[in-house]
Amino acid sequence: MYNSTILITGGTGSWGHELVKQLLQKRPKEIRIFSRNEASQVAMQRMFDKDNILKFVIGDIRDKEAVTKASANVDYVYHLAALKHVPICEHQPYEALKTNIVGTQNVIEAAIENKVNKVIYISTDKSANPSNFYGMTKAIGEKLIIHANLLSDHTKFVCVRGGNVLGTNGSVIHLFKDHIKTRGQVGITDLRMTRFFLTLQDAIKLLFKATYESLGGEIFVMKMPTCKITDLAEILIEESGREDVDMVEIGTRPGEKLHELLLSEYESVTSVLYDNEYFVILPTIHIEGLNEFYSVFDKADLKSYSSEDDLMSKEEIREMLKKGGFLS
Repeated sequence: MYNSTILITGGTGSWGHELVKQLLQKRPKEIRIFSRNEASQVAMQRMFDKDNILKFVIGDIRDKEAVTKASANVDYVYHLAALKHVPICEHQPYEALKTNIVGTQNVIEAAIENKVNKVIYISTDKSANPSNFYGMTKAIGEKLIIHANLLSDHTKFVCVRGGNVLGTNGSVIHLFKDHIKTRGQVGITDLRMTRFFLTLQDAIKLLFKATYESLGGEIFVMKMPTCKITDLAEILIEESGREDVDMVEIGTRPGEKLHELLLSEYESVTSVLYDNEYFVILPTIHIEGLNEFYSVFDKADLKSYSSEDDLMSKEEIREMLKKGGFLS
């Protein structure tokens, strides 16, 4: 990353902030933040204000011309921009399609046209065996990104798939804390629900690992701890010091799963155990040299990778929350 020019789409969100923070330590030449919200850009500019390394570009990934212009002379693209809110994507599917699918194809074409070295696409556990429109758009986005490796001899494309990241915009942590404080109760859609969680700092470190070590054409799947949502809520209630807070079951939202998958049964057939931090899913299409490179790795010995397996204890959840800065 040293002396490189980096473009981050959707770079004003929580992922973008932490990515920039860690990228600056690698002394890049320039980081371009490409997003639609000028207020968020101004706030981010004031927060970092780093020797003119950060450049802010107003634009939408739905606009091919804007993405192409922003990608000029860029070495790496981190593609974070997406519509992510599950119920909104359910109720406005065409808007999700335009951003998450058409927008991703625009990023691909712009990167190839500008001979970018590598594009890193941030995906989600909801793309594994998707049950909602958001997950479907991200699954198609993965397919587009993998296929893009056949379109260019220069630009490499890789996916990084992860679960929930603690403290990001719209995170359940902020929601629970606010409801404990203002309502004296925590609404949980289903008391049996489990989810994958990782701190933002660890997620970005893993993102860099995939950036450096990927060949292009694979999906890097982050290994993430899992927990029961009720355990998470109980710890936050305990930390609040209040004894009058109830947990209320409010019913699942449109498209919401009881348990998430990071790796489906179908995908496990073409997956390898990369190391202690990643599985790698190999593509169903042929990409020169990829299967040969990964042939020395052990096959992923699992049917699927679900959030209902290997749950953290409450003490382990508490330690994770402390590490992420959510508990005093």
